[in-house]
Amino acid sequence: MFPQFFGLKYNPFGKELDISDTYESNDIKEFKSRFKYIQSSRGIFLLMGEPGTGKSTALRNVTAGLNPGLYKPCYFTLSTVTVMDFYRGLLMALGEIPANRKVTMFHQIQQAISSLYYDQKITPVIMLDEIQLVSNGILEDIRLLFSFKMDSENPFVLILAGQPQIRNKLGLSVNSPLKQRISIKHIMQGLKKDEIEDYLATRLKVAGALENIFTPAAAEAIYSVSKGIPRLVNNLATASLP
Repeated sequence: MFPQFFGLKYNPFGKELDISDTYESNDIKEFKSRFKYIQSSRGIFLLMGEPGTGKSTALRNVTAGLNPGLYKPCYFTLSTVTVMDFYRGLLMALGEIPANRKVTMFHQIQQAISSLYYDQKITPVIMLDEIQLVSNGILEDIRLLFSFKMDSENPFVLILAGQPQIRNKLGLSVNSPLKQRISIKHIMQGLKKDEIEDYLATRLKVAGALENIFTPAAAEAIYSVSKGIPRLVNNLATASLP
């Protein structure tokens, strides 16, 4: 009941926050800067971070600002999928109806990407989340799927997002060809200690608070426990309110 007690429109530390009101931490700013680079160069971007560090928020933030006339965002989470599930899910994210055979779906995916980029002048921005969970077989298929014109062009932006364990898989010799094609990386670090107080105040203000509820000492305590991981910061802030 604390939103009513403090005159808030909603829980400022819940998921109701509009993406346009995302707190611009140094971490988010650095990610956006690197995303701008991959927009112009195209190719493969590796986004890593521990759970709760803000990977999904960062992806939502940049895709919300994409011009729909120039970019087509396609998001697909890869948790425990088979190779065939991966092909079907990617095709549906691209707006296509999957065929029954893998070889046909392979050509469907490449044709859909080529049609968007070369015919419609729209760059597909494909985000594959939870990449650390996939098999080496899927990683190899990703490399093959996103090889165009004998690997001479990149008519796409591909973001591989997941937890840091993906580095172990990419370190395997079998995945070396895919690792070599990754042109830019970013590791989400969470909030810095000197950002916590401003983060809390900003989230409260967006929800309608007229004054800051958290003292500097409270903000420091929240950082000490959370280590700046946004999800933990939000949980602790919510638990701290009556």
